[in-house]
Amino acid sequence: MPLAAAAVAAVACPSPVGLGRPLCRVYAHPRRRRGFRLEASSSAPAPAPAAADEGAGAGPCPVVRFDMDDFAVADRVSVGLHGRSDEMIFEATVRDPSSELYGSTVVLRQLKSSQAKRRGRRALEVLTKLARRQMMYHSYALQVHGYIAPGNAVEQEDVPFVLVHGYHGSYSLRHWLQLSDWLPTLEATLALDEEQVRRVGDDSVGGPAVSRQLRLIRILMRDLLIGVNYLHSHGLAHTELRLENVHVSPIDKHVKVGILGNAADFHDNDPSSSTVASNNERRKMMIAFDMRCVGFIMAKMVLRELMDSSTFFKFKSFLTKGNDPSCLREFLLPILCQNSPSGNIGLQMLDRQWGAGWNLLALLLATKPEKRISCLDALRHPFLCGPKWRINPSTSIIRWGLGSTAVRMAEDYIYGSHQRRRLAYFVELMEVLNPNLRTELLHGRWRLLYCTGRHIGLTLRQPSPRILISDVFLTVSSESADPVFSLMSDIGFRIMPESNWPHDKSGTEGVLSVTTSARIAAGRIYINEQDSKESRAASSRSSRRYLRGKWRKASKMKELPASLPSVNIAMDEVNISMSCNSTLNVNSAQKVLQEIRTQTPPEMFDLSKIVCGTYIDARLMVLRGVNGSALLFIRSNPRTNS
Repeated sequence: MPLAAAAVAAVACPSPVGLGRPLCRVYAHPRRRRGFRLEASSSAPAPAPAAADEGAGAGPCPVVRFDMDDFAVADRVSVGLHGRSDEMIFEATVRDPSSELYGSTVVLRQLKSSQAKRRGRRALEVLTKLARRQMMYHSYALQVHGYIAPGNAVEQEDVPFVLVHGYHGSYSLRHWLQLSDWLPTLEATLALDEEQVRRVGDDSVGGPAVSRQLRLIRILMRDLLIGVNYLHSHGLAHTELRLENVHVSPIDKHVKVGILGNAADFHDNDPSSSTVASNNERRKMMIAFDMRCVGFIMAKMVLRELMDSSTFFKFKSFLTKGNDPSCLREFLLPILCQNSPSGNIGLQMLDRQWGAGWNLLALLLATKPEKRISCLDALRHPFLCGPKWRINPSTSIIRWGLGSTAVRMAEDYIYGSHQRRRLAYFVELMEVLNPNLRTELLHGRWRLLYCTGRHIGLTLRQPSPRILISDVFLTVSSESADPVFSLMSDIGFRIMPESNWPHDKSGTEGVLSVTTSARIAAGRIYINEQDSKESRAASSRSSRRYLRGKWRKASKMKELPASLPSVNIAMDEVNISMSCNSTLNVNSAQKVLQEIRTQTPPEMFDLSKIVCGTYIDARLMVLRGVNGSALLFIRSNPRTNS
């Protein structure tokens, strides 16, 4: 901003501060001309006495009243300071020799509207709660030094309010991420060395781009979560966490979470409407809101495509429509791979450690507020812990890791014998670790990922016609409380030209639909039906097989249970219909139907062969056929094309 603009603002508003009500009782310091000590606020209760273990830096927090003559205003403003429409931002240098801030750069934030002034007053009031741990406040928040007031104009409302706060570099986190060379620039700003990266459980610097970005995101996310947890532990919610309000200080190498002008108290100050239950509910909702904002920040840091407003709108619309965030990978995969045929770096980071990044993102963005993860639990999550830190993952995280690994293996579409065995092993482990089967999770559209049964393709055969199977879906719906579900299998296919089909995959598209109704009831699968020595020996061998190696921490049981929960499915009559974009005669239609039946798992062509469901959660489902083969499904959500 030009210097002329700053001068005009100073002339037009010779009294640039107006506080509507007294914020504190101030006592003049005997050795300073404008030094004041903040003791209590008239609009908020005084903080409780600091505990003995509150750490260094405890004590009252000074709020200084400045004059405009104390500053030398710069002739430009950094782009990352993010001023609102009702704010004017100035960079300035303190030139008062008697001030402790002499020679340092500060930000003058002139607040013009009543709402902006309210934010400024609130930033000063928050100091009364955070004064007990000043070092934490200075490390994780933009430090507010004071305000500018002409004489005794504290009570006036018709003058602007100028807040004086710390300056922490030229960019917000959003502007850092928008730089073309953001990774080396942020690494240099944070001065990453082996000592720094040990804070996140790492012991090296450099390496591939994926490792470098993951290391940097761990540092930023852990710092952000520590700062947010600092606010929550003092009964405050930030309520305005976003990339524009987050700054990285090149001085102390910490993430700053803004000036806290919109920070809200957990407890309602109105005694008439304040109860223990209502305050607890208010606290949970505010913490959940902050954690959702942290989830959005993490998503934008990892997935750079979300920095685009239209892509982020699709991402946010997916969540606001009630879709489970555990299905985000299935939803975002086409978007992330659209411009990255060689592999998306953000996708690779979230897929590491058996999909731990997707798990943390789902916990931060959970649809139900009570299901969202807290700051302390997020700091213990495997995604934010480096390889040198030993962690004990919970059963739910191990179950998530098994499912994510099975999904990634199924996506490779290279089914050698060793891969088939490993996929079948993972599916069986998921069934063993399945806690409870909830039939309400069956509703929805599921995409078939893998079948442990026979696989027949086109490579070694010369069928006529050549049929390419695309996506296979299973839709489960119910219109009443009666346990009768409607099942529909949609098998997409393409009739390719016979002459050049290995190179030309274009052709006529069609869909084969199989519909039926089924009664679904809870049941159990019994592993040992005979009480004999052979049966017990087989059970012992099976237990050692499933509960060995890295998965032994998944459960404390020494052997498999005698039975596992399942969902019993009893089918009614099956109806089959086929539609195609081109006209087929009866003979051609029969050949097409026969080829589809050859390549498709029999359970998807004949739904009556599905016997039970052995695993289901918000993301994955496993159904078993009459021949014992397992069908692994992933929930498919509608995509926003606009």
